[in-house]
Amino acid sequence: MLLNKIKSLNYLIIFLFVLLSFIGAAGLYSAADGSYNPWSSKHLIRLFIFLLMAIILSLINLRLIYKHAYSIFILCLLLLFSVELIGEFGKGASRWVRIFGFSIQPSEIIKIGIIISLAKYYNDIRFDNLKRISYILIPLTIIFFPFLLTIIQPDLGTAISIFLLGIIILFSVGVRLWKFILGLFVFLVSLPVLWNFIKPYQRERVISFLNPESDPLGNGYQLIQSKIALGSGSLTGKGFLKGTQSYLEYLPEKQTDFIFTLIGEEFGFIGSIFIISLFFIIISIGFYISIKSNNLFGRILAIGIATNMFIYVVFNISMVTGLMPVVGIPLPLISYGGTVMLSSFISLGILLNIDLNYKIKKISKNA
Repeated sequence: MLLNKIKSLNYLIIFLFVLLSFIGAAGLYSAADGSYNPWSSKHLIRLFIFLLMAIILSLINLRLIYKHAYSIFILCLLLLFSVELIGEFGKGASRWVRIFGFSIQPSEIIKIGIIISLAKYYNDIRFDNLKRISYILIPLTIIFFPFLLTIIQPDLGTAISIFLLGIIILFSVGVRLWKFILGLFVFLVSLPVLWNFIKPYQRERVISFLNPESDPLGNGYQLIQSKIALGSGSLTGKGFLKGTQSYLEYLPEKQTDFIFTLIGEEFGFIGSIFIISLFFIIISIGFYISIKSNNLFGRILAIGIATNMFIYVVFNISMVTGLMPVVGIPLPLISYGGTVMLSSFISLGILLNIDLNYKIKKISKNA
């Protein structure tokens, strides 16, 4: 039985995850001036550990994830709250907690908790109850508290991604359109208040996004150098280990937020499109698994996971190409960072699990 499950795994999506991770390792090797240390070696170690974890996760009973969905969310929320108490400070914010010697960014893990808890909630309520305003209060609470705690850290980019993830899931399950229009109206009206609420350096990032040349050596520096690097890559790039912006140390955070820029400079437009295409296939497979799933819990889970990956990719690439402000969102599987990679492979394990159990027609308390 176990052997049959392993044989039935979706090896295409596993291959794509591994391929992108190896591309990330190559990018990190280049970012370290042709050295496996300090980033590439750790990235590869995490790949093999997290891949094994994802396969194990894919083989457990899907009903077990359903049963403990709210407990998983509460644990993730408590972990996020612990940042306020024992969080480590870095890059202008307190975002990490140290557990058993490992630094973890709970704001990335909480996204999985949100997806699982919303999937359970909407799996359990009747479709006609979606019309009632009272039935949207719990989902909004599930989204609001992680959003608020992430804003406080402060981590505006991740907070926005959490908010968008939750809203897209609500839309996908059939929440009425007028509620989103009302929410958008409230958001627009409250923009002046939110502008005063965010940190000064975050306001400066927005201003530098609108006009990077206004502060070319300060807040606009990252974006200007990123555009130069991408543009200099041309069609085919300068070649592996030959990116001048990277090697001359003009490109900041080249191992994390701006690794797509480094790869774009070295492999050009063709290399960039290749990476985007791989992510597009992964996201498409996620939505396909959602459509294929016969049970609502798995369907919503797959939608949430695919949407979360989509938000990561769009935010990061838009950020480094100047289509949105620099908000510190990494590129999953490629950027250096253990928590984002862990979150990605947890998502992979859940997707594989849904794909294996797509024939289950109903998951409920009584089933």
